[in-house]
Amino acid sequence: MTTAPSRTLNRKTGSKTTAAKSLKEAMLRGDVMADKCPSRAILNHVTSRWGVLLLIALRGGTHRFSELRRKVGGISEKMLAQTLQALESDGFVERISYPVVPPHVEYLLTPMGEQISEKVETLADWIESNLAHILKAQEQKSEKR
Repeated sequence: MTTAPSRTLNRKTGSKTTAAKSLKEAMLRGDVMADKCPSRAILNHVTSRWGVLLLIALRGGTHRFSELRRKVGGISEKMLAQTLQALESDGFVERISYPVVPPHVEYLLTPMGEQISEKVETLADWIESNLAHILKAQEQKSEKR
């Protein structure tokens, strides 16, 4: 017994699409609303607290691990390493290791990393510019409770 493929609404075009897409079709464009789409994991890497901050920090050029740790206040070495690895595996960050003693490693944005970092920096700028309004809304909401 076969079941009909479920249908979802494309949020950009408003048209219905079949959820059971071929791998080739899925590779052309992700569907972040689909629970199994790999774009969700990438979105999580990019929009996590540390992912956003590291993408913005790396916009200033090449950085060493210790420079990034100082630049991004509050991040632990473990979270810095994990986030850099995730962003590297997604193709947003390049890790350059120099064969010297002591080891010398640098991180920089790839061309894709430059593009996504511009997007998250715009989001962060918007939040900073509207912080007073956001804090006021939060305050009003907490007063109503």
